[in-house]
Amino acid sequence: MAVTLTGAAANRVESFLANRGKGLGLRVGIKTTGCSGLAYVLEFVDELAEGDEVFESQGVKVIVDAKSLVYIDGTELDYTKEGLNEGFKFINPNQADECGCGESFTV
Repeated sequence: MAVTLTGAAANRVESFLANRGKGLGLRVGIKTTGCSGLAYVLEFVDELAEGDEVFESQGVKVIVDAKSLVYIDGTELDYTKEGLNEGFKFINPNQADECGCGESFTV
């Protein structure tokens, strides 16, 4: 499996990378935090680290470290606008539950 982007998410990442002027792609990962235990992390990647998995989706490189891949394999990243709110949305088939505020999740 892999971590993929919708067209809207890919367009947003490409825009950020163009404004930034450099970068190989987008790192999608997890960290331990929050009410439910895990939270998503997004950052731009200039250099690959040992053990990184690289997926290409919609023309954008998505980089995931081995530790995170266990929790997010099969995830689709979307970019949504709902009223005045906009941001990335994670559609993770491994996610069992999320906290009330939506900032963290469990698998």
